[in-house]
Amino acid sequence: MIGLIQRVTQASVVVDAVTIGAINTGLMVLVCAERGDTEKQADALLTKLLGYRVFSDDAGKMNRSVTDVVGGLLLVPQFTLAADTCSGTRPSFTPAASPEDGRRLFDYFVAQAAAKHPLVATGQFGADMKVTLTNDGPVTFWLQIKPSAAAKA
Repeated sequence: MIGLIQRVTQASVVVDAVTIGAINTGLMVLVCAERGDTEKQADALLTKLLGYRVFSDDAGKMNRSVTDVVGGLLLVPQFTLAADTCSGTRPSFTPAASPEDGRRLFDYFVAQAAAKHPLVATGQFGADMKVTLTNDGPVTFWLQIKPSAAAKA
């Protein structure tokens, strides 16, 4: 699974002119399931995400996690993160999970996040979303938990 995290001062998702998810200070996370991913990868990504230290401590060093600062999480499904862009001028989405698996794993990820963190908002799987954010820093990191080799085959 892939999580593209951005430290934000605010972020929101709009679908059909309605805001369906919004946070203030926290992390906006684009979430992508890859072919072969399971709940194991989702759990590992969530653990890493919740503990990843990207917020400043009193000395100005990145030593605090979203959990430490009780920041918001805005989780947005985005299968295009799995694109293979190695050749040609059009991305291939072969590495992405099927839509059914992607939805199942995104829903699982959101449920687990909500059980472990008090401030969780989401985008909508399969919707045409308008995502707005103010990246703080800017601070952006790519987190990836690779599917097992056996699961890809």
